Amino acid sequence: MKDNLNLIVLDSAQEIGEKINKHLNKIRKTEKDYRIKVVSSRFSNGEGKVTIMRSIRDADLFVLSDVGNYGITYDMRGCKQLMTPDEHFADIKRTIAAVSNHASRVSLVMPLLYESRQHKRKGRESLDCAMGLQEIEHLGIKNFVTFDAHDPSVANAVPRMAFDNFYPTSMILEKLFEQELESMKDLLVIAPDMGAMERARYYADMLGSDVGCFYKRRDLSRVVNGKAPIVEHTYLGSDMDGKNIIIVDDMIASGGSVIEVTREAKKRGANKIFICATFALFTEGIKLFDEAYEEALFTKIYSTNLTYVPDDVKEKEWYEDVDSSLMIAKIINHLHEGKSLESLHNDNKETYRNLRNLK
Repeated sequence: MKDNLNLIVLDSAQEIGEKINKHLNKIRKTEKDYRIKVVSSRFSNGEGKVTIMRSIRDADLFVLSDVGNYGITYDMRGCKQLMTPDEHFADIKRTIAAVSNHASRVSLVMPLLYESRQHKRKGRESLDCAMGLQEIEHLGIKNFVTFDAHDPSVANAVPRMAFDNFYPTSMILEKLFEQELESMKDLLVIAPDMGAMERARYYADMLGSDVGCFYKRRDLSRVVNGKAPIVEHTYLGSDMDGKNIIIVDDMIASGGSVIEVTREAKKRGANKIFICATFALFTEGIKLFDEAYEEALFTKIYSTNLTYVPDDVKEKEWYEDVDSSLMIAKIINHLHEGKSLESLHNDNKETYRNLRNLK
């Protein structure tokens, strides 16, 4: 029987796409390149187009894109332009349109959910995440896969499209225990704000540890870089004195808030501090982390390759990359073969037992 599984890996996800392709070959015991070549080009005024370079007739297609990749450029009017999430999302829609009515099924793997932080609105704000999901639903996507959505309930915006939200917790913890086994005692998991509390509780449940939280009091009378600035961190939880701390969050952008949490934890007598984040965006603030590391405010950051991380960050002594490509390959293979994804959603059970044994 012909193997009709194929990947369309957009420019934004080439590095992780290559690893996924290798894992698929191991899983499926094959020796082939599942990737279909795609050319994303631009006219001189910045308008784009996508061209599929070979037939995709009756293919079971999986489109992979990293909308957070700010390391890709294009020329417009003789100047280099950095691609934005909006432009990556536009290329996704172009790709889906190019394969419509040719492939037997099209699924989209978008590890970093487009506009995930604008998942709800107040007053006259736009509702970008829901609108983006509805656009791809209307284009005919059957399965949508993402990781650590800022608010998973945004799936309610697309009731006719299968929406699967996975968490890389087990992968991050495996790497953390592999590298820091001696420090995985007297643990306390901390949420840097109230919004991260559910995620922190999940980590704490995996580790059998207590959990605490910081409350961010903001000056709602001002807006700086799109947000009301934080004026105070108030801690809610058990004593940190002498504890090894794991601070967990979904993403790090500038890092100012999480560094302030590490500073507050050190004031309270915390021992080693590890920061675990699904997405390390580092759109700014790298110098801030350098300085915080020199100040011994934290031991290391553990984050995934689910979105773009600059090479200069990967080379930092304080950064540890967690490869998540195998999990994506398993998800793609399960969807292709029509298997339940429940075992992958609950993939932490084995890890949980292993971590208990290590402790």
